[in-house]
Amino acid sequence: MNNVLNKYIPTDNIKKVQVDYYVEKKIKLIKNEPINVLDLGCGKGESLDFFRFLNFKIEWFGVDIEKSPEVQSRTESNERLITFDGINIPFPDNYFDLIYCKQVFEHVKYPRDLLADVKRVLKPGGYFIGSTSYLEPFHSYSYWNYTPYGFSVLIEEAKLLLLELRPAIDSLTLIIRRGLGSLKIFNIFWKIESPLNFFISVIGKILRVPSLTINLIKLMFCGQFIFIVQKEIKTQG
Repeated sequence: MNNVLNKYIPTDNIKKVQVDYYVEKKIKLIKNEPINVLDLGCGKGESLDFFRFLNFKIEWFGVDIEKSPEVQSRTESNERLITFDGINIPFPDNYFDLIYCKQVFEHVKYPRDLLADVKRVLKPGGYFIGSTSYLEPFHSYSYWNYTPYGFSVLIEEAKLLLLELRPAIDSLTLIIRRGLGSLKIFNIFWKIESPLNFFISVIGKILRVPSLTINLIKLMFCGQFIFIVQKEIKTQG
């Protein structure tokens, strides 16, 4: 990976950060109420409780394809859980303040088409925040593994603004986890820094490597990465 990605790499710190951290941070910047939120690829709709905790004035909706394994395993119905064709989000233009999309895009068959509709339903200034796979092993009918650069190109083609890419859990940890049958003990590394990332952090600090470089190295070897995207506000003139 070369410096073409540098403008997207965080320089503030090298700490372990989850998608939900960015969601909470951006929700605080949204002034209108209610705040319309879409969980894109919602599965069972488990993010609803998280958003309710953040703000009771959030209007939450979830969409997923009908044949998703997670949708098929639902035990309860909810009018806010909606199925769609995987491309056309069944909401009006400029409707959502924030679209949440956690580990979904590797399962999206037509990512360019879906991103075009993400742009359509986002309000100007709205955020598209989530994570996706890079070097993660195949799982749950995944179609793609995105390089951070490749994903940035897709976002640019959709005429959306990529604000940040941050490395998440490292690939080596995910490979070992899958090789050992997805042992639950490995789930802790979604909450704390995973072993390879920890090693890179320690060596980086010893050698006094800048935060940008440390994050870029982690991004090169990550299994998943976080993205923060925004729909630009068009200015007059």
